[in-house]
Amino acid sequence: MRTWVLPEYFEDILPAEAARIERLRRGILDLFRTHGYELVMPPLLEYMESLLTGTGHDLDLRTFKLVDQLSGRMLGVRADITPQVARIDAHLLNRKGVTRLCYTGSVLHTLPSGMNRTREPLQIGAELYGHAGIDSDIEVQRLMMKALALARVSGTYLDIGHVGIFRGLVKRARAAPELEAELFKAMQAKDLPALRVLAGKLDRASREALIALPELYGGPEVLERARKLLPDHAEIRAALAGLRALSEGLRDIARIRCFDLGELRGYRYHSGVVFAAYADGVRNALALGGRYDEVGKAFGRARPATGFSMDLRELAATRADGAVKSGILAPHAPGDAALQKSINTLRARGETVVVDLPGHAGARAELGCDRQLAKRAGKWQVTKIK
Repeated sequence: MRTWVLPEYFEDILPAEAARIERLRRGILDLFRTHGYELVMPPLLEYMESLLTGTGHDLDLRTFKLVDQLSGRMLGVRADITPQVARIDAHLLNRKGVTRLCYTGSVLHTLPSGMNRTREPLQIGAELYGHAGIDSDIEVQRLMMKALALARVSGTYLDIGHVGIFRGLVKRARAAPELEAELFKAMQAKDLPALRVLAGKLDRASREALIALPELYGGPEVLERARKLLPDHAEIRAALAGLRALSEGLRDIARIRCFDLGELRGYRYHSGVVFAAYADGVRNALALGGRYDEVGKAFGRARPATGFSMDLRELAATRADGAVKSGILAPHAPGDAALQKSINTLRARGETVVVDLPGHAGARAELGCDRQLAKRAGKWQVTKIK
């Protein structure tokens, strides 16, 4: 094997793509800042207990593990930054009111999460802590849609679910943990025959409600169907009311393709609304998020929480925004003070100025410059390269 071959599902990011990703990263972080979200930077490595607290078994399987040579304890390379941000809110900041945090950085996955997906996503996201109402769910989803618009992604839409409905039903039915796990698997697979068999062990109302959940899939009208078909439990009423409010709160900024009341993505991690953003013609979700009120409890403070994350690599790939901005070629003349002043002025304006080092005249096209600094009437001026 050649020494420069990368492991499978890892890749270098070359200049044009890197420039697109970096412009997008800066733009989205600026968007978050203007909405009051403060940037935090968690470490790439943490003790395994901290990384996996409250996240369930799925994240454990996705995490690269190694032994710390200083302490002898097991470390993990983060597979998701969200639990780290929850730790910062609960354990380090200790604020009493609403806290808005954002982040960006690489994460590593032991296996790709889908066909042709990298094992090193460049994650960016925003989290809101300390508010349990639907208004905070609306805020983070509106922020997510603004980020997608900033990335110039067209044809975006949302799929929305609520894990609290399934959780409330199995809790009311007093299902044993083993049965709950089997019901969860059947629900996620939309395996109706298996679901009917498993639900047969429960009371009639719970059985009929669980069997109905996978078919409660569609537009806002599905919420009214759910109200008629599902038991009149307080948690179910609250969940449906929240979803209706969410539909109204997103009406002017997002196209909701469907409400899926049988969607249980992140069931062991999320506690309420879950959502995914897609775009026409794009196979994978561009953003994922939801409410996860229980994670902070393991860090000493149970704080309501909701947020979303995106992979900047995938987001940038959905809309290539052209080549890197062309630069200005400057001659190599270190003793010319007027030339150096012109170069400094142009760079201060944000222009890319590349000095043409001696001996490479034949490779100037590789520098990506469409203009040049040339002396006209005793002054250095920017002109087009013919």
